[in-house]
Amino acid sequence: QVQLVESGGGLVQPGGSLRLSCAASGRTSSNIAMGWFRQAPGKEREFVAGITYTSITTSYADSVKGRFTISRDNAKNTVYLQMNGLKCEDTAVYYCAAEPRGSWKLRESWGVWGQGTLVTVSS
Repeated sequence: QVQLVESGGGLVQPGGSLRLSCAASGRTSSNIAMGWFRQAPGKEREFVAGITYTSITTSYADSVKGRFTISRDNAKNTVYLQMNGLKCEDTAVYYCAAEPRGSWKLRESWGVWGQGTLVTVSS
């Protein structure tokens, strides 16, 4: 079983930047895609970004394209989410996910989840 631990959340002003990290441990294996979701208060958990093991393929939600960048360091078993140009509507708990089976954009496709890290964008 893979365990995921997120870090890097916090309070940031609009227009600011944050970098989230997700460290994987346990039964890590090759060819494992990873991704980020977020859940704002009172809303459904939504897909933010995903990346294949080789980093050749990435995918983003339209709402974050051009502002967020997903990357990974396989030697460290870590995936990152660089968030620039943050907006108040980006405020949410951000979750790391792994081992998708099916569409990346569907929450139910992902088999492993972290505990989440809170990102608050406010002046």
